[in-house]
Amino acid sequence: MIKQKDLLPLTGYIHGGCSMIGMKKQFKTVIDISSSKFNTIIFSAGKVGYQVEVSLDDLKKVINYKLEDVCD
Repeated sequence: MIKQKDLLPLTGYIHGGCSMIGMKKQFKTVIDISSSKFNTIIFSAGKVGYQVEVSLDDLKKVINYKLEDVCD
C-alpha cells in the first residue's frame, strides 16, 4: 500500500479516488484470492464516489495482477 502522504505526488490521485486501472505509473497489483469466488469484483473507478464492476477475466485484459492470500 502506498502511504497517503505519497499518493498524490506519486500517482496523481487523491485518497479515495485511486484505482488499479488508469494509473499514470504501473504498480504491482495484488488482489485477495477470495475474490476468485465471485463472478465480479467492485473497486474504485479513480474518482471519489465512482466504482467499477468487472470479472477477473476481463480485468486481466486491462492490467496485470496477482491473486494472493493477503488476509493472512
